[in-house]
Amino acid sequence: MKKQVFNPYLPSYEYIPDGEPHVFGDRVYVYGSHDKFDGKTFCMNDYVAWSAPADDLSDWRYEGVIWKKTGDPHYKGRGSMYAPDVCLAPDGRYYLYYGFSPSVTRKSWAIRCAVSDSPRGPFEYHGEVDLLPYSKEYMPFDPAVYVENGRVWLYYGSALFFPVFGVSKNRLKGGAVVELDPADMLTVIAGPKTTVSGSRNSEYGEHAFFEASSMRKIGDKYYFVYSSLIGHELCYAIGDRPDGPFEKGGTIVSIGDIGLGRHKDVKTASNYTGNTHGGILSVGDKHYIFYHRQTNRHCFSRQTSAEQITIQPDGHIKQVEVTSCGLNGGPLEGKGKYEARIACNLFSKNGGRFHGSIFKSPKGAHPYFTQSGKDRENEPDQYIANFTGGATAGFKYFDIRELKRVGVTVKGNAKGKMTVRTSLDGAPIAEIKIIAGKEYKTFFADCECDDGVLPLYFTFDGNGRCDFSAIVLE
Repeated sequence: MKKQVFNPYLPSYEYIPDGEPHVFGDRVYVYGSHDKFDGKTFCMNDYVAWSAPADDLSDWRYEGVIWKKTGDPHYKGRGSMYAPDVCLAPDGRYYLYYGFSPSVTRKSWAIRCAVSDSPRGPFEYHGEVDLLPYSKEYMPFDPAVYVENGRVWLYYGSALFFPVFGVSKNRLKGGAVVELDPADMLTVIAGPKTTVSGSRNSEYGEHAFFEASSMRKIGDKYYFVYSSLIGHELCYAIGDRPDGPFEKGGTIVSIGDIGLGRHKDVKTASNYTGNTHGGILSVGDKHYIFYHRQTNRHCFSRQTSAEQITIQPDGHIKQVEVTSCGLNGGPLEGKGKYEARIACNLFSKNGGRFHGSIFKSPKGAHPYFTQSGKDRENEPDQYIANFTGGATAGFKYFDIRELKRVGVTVKGNAKGKMTVRTSLDGAPIAEIKIIAGKEYKTFFADCECDDGVLPLYFTFDGNGRCDFSAIVLE
């Protein structure tokens, strides 16, 4: 079997949301927030980076910790670092911008900066962008940075309301862009200007700006990517200049495939939804959108994934579905053993639900991605827990050729059958009888399936619940 890459594309013990991919030299670097496994709040860990050769997005390398919370002089044991972005500045150094939440010594949000001579870090503290004069209209949150021809633009904003500003929610305009002085990479020399309105009463409607600013140039157009008010999607707007004005584009990806086919809303979503954040990567003539998914029945342990996208002749981007094979360059091979954690669709018999709350979903109600033990940087063992009657896990896509047997690896107290289909409403291609016990065991059934590039859906029918570890295709 050739080397393949799956979603999420990093090891399953790694919880990096808000992924911003950049090509520096001959490697792609991904920078993001750093959640803790089964964390109690957002972004509990220090920043790390991962990189891969630009010509091989299956070969990801851990670059280590690049910036610690303790390096911020305002950090006094409280506060978190949110959603970083990195640029190569005109002075040849790399600048990391990050959002910093309120702390005991500072009662407002801020965007701060660290600098390094290498995209791998380590970074050292550089300073704060003075955005407080504009904070009554634009919240200093989720920074993104773009450099072109010696000029530097910083994007930020949120439609959230936090009382630390002492203003009404109605005065927050949405997304903002300012131009920074390249001499110090901190001083605002122009702006702020609105990128995308945060109001449902604007032309954007429910797809108005919420958070998660990101900027890329493709061809002669500038693509402003952001998370919308409905939360589970990344949208885009197009402009002819880095600072706009921008025109409404549409949805690039929804982590519940909402807006595609039968998936009309959260209740009919293909997956558990919640917030998401990411940016566009262009390598040669291929383009990808990076985003994140939810795990552990809440929004505090998120993982980065990616899908290939197509820029249409008119510059627009069609919405893509979430898959298990986003960076693979095509479907996964239809033979072999695959971890269940690469399922791109997961829902209970009542459909998808929302994991974006600060409260966990009820433990017995839904299947969910999790792992054993504690937060760590080794020994991956993620699986799907609480797979009960009517639960479905979907994997997209496989290049099926002469598939004869299908297996599932499970443990628990479940007794029944795992029904395998190539569409949600299709006839079964296999029915695997399972009697799960205390140890993982693989159960098989013969399979009748046409050849082709196909999804595989696994639905449990029976009593009890199991931990679902892997599927096997023979």
